[in-house]
Amino acid sequence: MADETNRNVNEQPQAQDMGELLRIRRDKLKALQDEGRDPFTITRFDVTHHTQDIKDNFDAMEGQAVSVAGRLMSKRGMGKVSFCDLQDKTGRIQIYARKDEMDEDNYNHFKKYDIGDIVGVKGEVFRTQRGEMSVRAHDITLLSKSLRPLPEKFHGLTDKEIRYRQRYVDLIMNPESKRNFEIRSQFVAFLRRYLDGLGFMEVETPVLSPIAGGANARPFITHHNAQDIDMYMRIATELHLKRLIVGGLERVYEVGRIFRNEGMDTKHNPEFTTCELYQAYTNLDGMMDILEGILTGAAKEILGTYHVQWLGHDIDLTPSWQRVTMADAVKNVTGADFMACIGDADKGVELAKRVGVDMDGVAHTWGNALYETFDQKVEETLIQPTFITMYPVEVSPLAKRSPTQPELTERYEMFICGCEMGNAFSELNDPIDQYERFKAQAAKRANGDEEADMMDEDFVMALEYGMPPTGGLGFGIDRCAMMLCGTDSIRDVILFPTMKTLDPKKAENKAEKAAVNGSAEDATVSAPSVQIDLSKVKIEPLFADDVDFETFSKSDFRVVKIEACEAVPKSKKLLKFTLNDGTDRKRTILSGIHEYYEPEELVGKTCVAITNLPPRKMMGIDSEGMLISAVYEYDGREGLNLLMLDDSIPAGAKLY
Repeated sequence: MADETNRNVNEQPQAQDMGELLRIRRDKLKALQDEGRDPFTITRFDVTHHTQDIKDNFDAMEGQAVSVAGRLMSKRGMGKVSFCDLQDKTGRIQIYARKDEMDEDNYNHFKKYDIGDIVGVKGEVFRTQRGEMSVRAHDITLLSKSLRPLPEKFHGLTDKEIRYRQRYVDLIMNPESKRNFEIRSQFVAFLRRYLDGLGFMEVETPVLSPIAGGANARPFITHHNAQDIDMYMRIATELHLKRLIVGGLERVYEVGRIFRNEGMDTKHNPEFTTCELYQAYTNLDGMMDILEGILTGAAKEILGTYHVQWLGHDIDLTPSWQRVTMADAVKNVTGADFMACIGDADKGVELAKRVGVDMDGVAHTWGNALYETFDQKVEETLIQPTFITMYPVEVSPLAKRSPTQPELTERYEMFICGCEMGNAFSELNDPIDQYERFKAQAAKRANGDEEADMMDEDFVMALEYGMPPTGGLGFGIDRCAMMLCGTDSIRDVILFPTMKTLDPKKAENKAEKAAVNGSAEDATVSAPSVQIDLSKVKIEPLFADDVDFETFSKSDFRVVKIEACEAVPKSKKLLKFTLNDGTDRKRTILSGIHEYYEPEELVGKTCVAITNLPPRKMMGIDSEGMLISAVYEYDGREGLNLLMLDDSIPAGAKLY
């Protein structure tokens, strides 16, 4: 086999010679170690400049001695003159090496270095005859040996599943990924500066607590051995932060990790980061001003503009965002006037059903009818930044009642592209009212609602000491980063998103499952040598009756992108898919394939659906079509493969 040194980086190693490539690199390392040149013994290399520093200040630095370090991303030449691209945290710069300008032994060793190796270069800044800003090398030191080839240059690391699992490779190969996390970091830094400038104090509150409160969510449970008690990973920071307001701190915030034992989709991860803040002596309006100030200011500082592209829409973040009550928003979209029957449960539910709202499984109150109408009919229409205010009491257990309309609370949520971006209250500070709402939530929990708030008597006690009028706000850092980065998946802005565990001990079983079920995730760990045994496969007989072309052509087969997938509560088989079918609205399809796939495996996949079937209600949810799967019998049990296509095929493409 030819020496890998001479491979062009643009070439993709073939699966069958990967083992040989790994062996070659280890042999090179062994040879270096035998020569006393083990790169892993080097502990320091003094870097004087980064690549972008050189490019930004080239005129002043031309001819100046520099020391740079980074990863080799390409190599050209290899005679008496060699070129390579060196990548550090700021970008890439060309390295120019001539045999007659370096120690001969140093140059000969450099020729054997591989793409991916980390090197330190001492030399001077100059411009090549072709005008490219470069570093003329005088000495090149191997600082770390790369024992595994990088993905090929032009396509990089494109498989999303692998990008999330191997973020380290993703960051090397995909500059847009690195930029996403730079934007996220800059946003958090701006957020802290903004709040610090308003006189807020950053604090830290417990991650573990004997009570999970502050949100309607299912917690993770762990056990404290020393105290022999179960504890909960926090689902919100709210109740501890408001205790600090009682204590007189007046303005506090926390940027912290939150944990919720719930489904995963493009907008949700079981652990995520929020910012919660509380300010004494202000109300809902003050919280609207703060959130608007944070997002508009961050966009202007980080991106240089108020205009962003997100989820297929042009978003205008220019200040003075729309503020509208929930009832008015519902009336504007559906024509239903809930304020005309405020407090009347029967009329409210009737009004909701009249505009096509499904009230199954929801308590038939006026407030729930208003909220469900908003949730099902209005939320997805809120594309530009919009504050929705005055939420029903039933869905706002921690918010202060409106003094003029006690059925409503002084609460807002802010929406962009149909996504909730922030949640804020005029905080409830009446301990008697708070206790009664906790009791109502505890009753729901006792009846099986695992997401209902727990009774927190210590928090009620804190309120009894007196909490001033207070405004509170919480928003997700990850979702804000998604918007600023223009990405459609939360996994693109979380460095290490939660993924299904791949247990090496189960690799053999997974390999067989991949052969039978075709799971993309399983395939990443299955042995290439495992093949399906066709002698164990049984398929249904072909239909004897012909179908005329006209009848066939009436079925509308479309390419769809899976944007979200979750298990349907109380169902062992059903998965609920939110699909992009190429239109302006999202399509919901339910499919009984949970036995074969976990929801997180399918998010981001490209599939095929029949889209012109009449809606079919399943578990109270309208299923708007059918996803296409291959079904067969394998070794006496049913096998199923959800039909998946190349991700380059656009959503909405019609199949003929």
